[in-house]
Amino acid sequence: MDLESHTIRRVQEMLGLSRSAIVRLVELGFVTPRRGPRRAYLFSFRDVVLLRTAHALRAANIPTAKILRSLRRLKDELPPEASLSSLRLLAVGGNIAVRERDAQWEAESGQLLMNFDAKAPLHREAIAPAARPLARPSPRAAGRSPASAEALFARAEALEAVDADAARRAYAQAIAAQPDFTNAYLNLGALLCENGECQEAVRILGKGIKHRPEEPLLYFNRAVALEDLHRFAEALASYDQALQLDPRLADAHFNAGRLHDELGHGQRAIRHYSAYRRLSRET
Repeated sequence: MDLESHTIRRVQEMLGLSRSAIVRLVELGFVTPRRGPRRAYLFSFRDVVLLRTAHALRAANIPTAKILRSLRRLKDELPPEASLSSLRLLAVGGNIAVRERDAQWEAESGQLLMNFDAKAPLHREAIAPAARPLARPSPRAAGRSPASAEALFARAEALEAVDADAARRAYAQAIAAQPDFTNAYLNLGALLCENGECQEAVRILGKGIKHRPEEPLLYFNRAVALEDLHRFAEALASYDQALQLDPRLADAHFNAGRLHDELGHGQRAIRHYSAYRRLSRET
């Protein structure tokens, strides 16, 4: 079977969704799996990403009817060549928001949202080309940094939407000013990998790990970059290091499970998927 194909049973194992919920999303047209032997559904990984998004929104106490209405509206408004899996969706209060680099808007009404608090943000599976997250910094990931490094970091964040090269230089300057500035390493690594420079991202994140060996997100992002370079054994080792530091890092379990699944390591995949499902329920 194609590594990009997943049976409905495998999707249930990966996400913990009921068969009826998966079939309902298929019937409503939000995912379009192809048919395999005996007309069984075969889901691509982008299908799995979209199903996971719906599952995460439901876990954030968004009513199923609202999720379906929002996804239907977004699907109707997307250009024909685009996919719902290209959108970054998150729960904001009782609503669903779409986040872009410089704007955030409510999915059902289209209303622009400003300065909102994301109740249950989804990681970047929804927008990365291979549906693999590049985690942005969490509050606990930030170290105490001098004002100059903080100012450079803020400038880099503001520049990302308008001048990626200038943002890259500003992140590098922030790191030079504060060599253990975790968030600068995370954002710079993500920016590099988005621009196809994953080898450089691995180097930068490795440098960050030398300064902050206790920070799991540095190992997580390095694993993502290694995956994009098809260095799968190293990626799995980096996910394992992230999980040793933070066993509750659900996305690391999900990504490691997917990699083991693709490599034919069935038992290891099941173990990670089970951990992911448990952590998702607890969130």
